[in-house]
Amino acid sequence: METINFNDCTLVFLDKHFTTRRVESLNSLNEWLKADMEISDLHIGMIQLLTNSLQQNVLHWNEQDLSLHFIGPMFSLISFTKPYRFNLFAQRTFSAVINDIQLSGKVDEVIATGYQEPEAPFFAFNEYKKEMEYKGDPAGQALAAMLVGQSLNDNTKPIYGCYVIGSIWRFMTLEAKRYAISKSYDGTDFEDACQILRILFQLKEYCMERTQAPAE
Repeated sequence: METINFNDCTLVFLDKHFTTRRVESLNSLNEWLKADMEISDLHIGMIQLLTNSLQQNVLHWNEQDLSLHFIGPMFSLISFTKPYRFNLFAQRTFSAVINDIQLSGKVDEVIATGYQEPEAPFFAFNEYKKEMEYKGDPAGQALAAMLVGQSLNDNTKPIYGCYVIGSIWRFMTLEAKRYAISKSYDGTDFEDACQILRILFQLKEYCMERTQAPAE
């Protein structure tokens, strides 16, 4: 059986071997991006600090810098930890056999059921790259992880993802074999950064809808 690592996946490869198809829009993505909840003054202040820091550093930050100083804090503002329901995990390995090919790899950030250890990943697989000289196809890598998440879950429901290149965020959803990719959101732009935060808040709402509170 052929084994393919996420890092080696491109959209072209996935379309050919897994019959995925990119479409202009999907309802799941359109609805996700419409997130319009009000952002608190505390969060606005934090976004201003993070945006200013990204503006000053994005051209020389590496992946770890981006994760530590911008991406991680953005996710921390949401608080994706719901004990024994779902949690945000980093650098975890997932795999699944799809079409007689084993897809496997380490996911930078993933939201999955479980608390201390991830169980079934279903939301927000993230691939973030340095803005200059990144290698590979970040959209393909994210989609490969999303396909594995779909295989390990109820594949009748959308899988949500995101990849980041430097300051640029693009969101994705996967429904069956169709996927769509959002426009770019620039983390150095205050209004875009606010919308990124709204989208992440909406993601938490989807996590709540897709899981049940643990029994007392």
